[in-house]
Amino acid sequence: MSETRIIPLPDGGQLSARMEGPEGAPCLVFSNSVLTDLSVWDAQAGVFGDRYRVLRYDQRGHGGSSVSGGAMDFTRYGADVLAILDAFGIARCTFVGLSMGVPTGLAALAAAHDRFERFVAVDGVSRSAPGREAFWSERRDTARAEGMDVIAAQTAPRWLPGLPEDAPRVRRLREMIAATPVEGFAAATHALARYDQSDALRRLACPVLGIAGENDGAMPDTMRSQFGAVAGARMSVIPGAGHLPNFQVPEAFNAALSAFLEATAPDPKMETR
Repeated sequence: MSETRIIPLPDGGQLSARMEGPEGAPCLVFSNSVLTDLSVWDAQAGVFGDRYRVLRYDQRGHGGSSVSGGAMDFTRYGADVLAILDAFGIARCTFVGLSMGVPTGLAALAAAHDRFERFVAVDGVSRSAPGREAFWSERRDTARAEGMDVIAAQTAPRWLPGLPEDAPRVRRLREMIAATPVEGFAAATHALARYDQSDALRRLACPVLGIAGENDGAMPDTMRSQFGAVAGARMSVIPGAGHLPNFQVPEAFNAALSAFLEATAPDPKMETR
């Protein structure tokens, strides 16, 4: 089964979402990073869609989802996750968030922790580093003054280290970034500039996996520090990958995610008691 929907939101906006996989199967929800769309998860949908319901969506201001006026924050991004779950009638899910998708998912979990069966954080953190306001302000100004092609040219090689600039994946990422609406990106920069979902992190009571690209700067160590405090949390570092391991090295990423899902699968015998 494959179904694409436009989900209306209470504030008048809308979200583009796609569901694939067999009816009645457990649900995996994939939340994209800033500057990408739901196609960043193509390699996961193709692998997991045979045994899970794979629900992907475009975060606000990205892909086919509408651009909200003014600044966004993670309370609103998190509410969007719950709106998607409600629209598809999903009571519980395994959530997989990439970069900006991590605080998005934590904000949703803070509002409705019972909807989360597992939580997977991919190259993302629960709170922003000090001083990030200046970085995101500069990115916002550049996008508005020079356009998204400039942001794409500067960002894609940095997020996919080790790949030639003419590699197919680099070209595809540049296209994805360039297609992001300027004001959709600008709205996200306000949320990313300063956020703290540490309270939600402390409420994680489900199985947790952190996945980080080996070559994504300090991200592996930061994720170990933040998510390592969660009881039973696991960590996987993907060799040769940068900020988007699911996109750059999908085979290794899928193997890590699959191993986690199998190791934490609910016991059917326990569920029937």
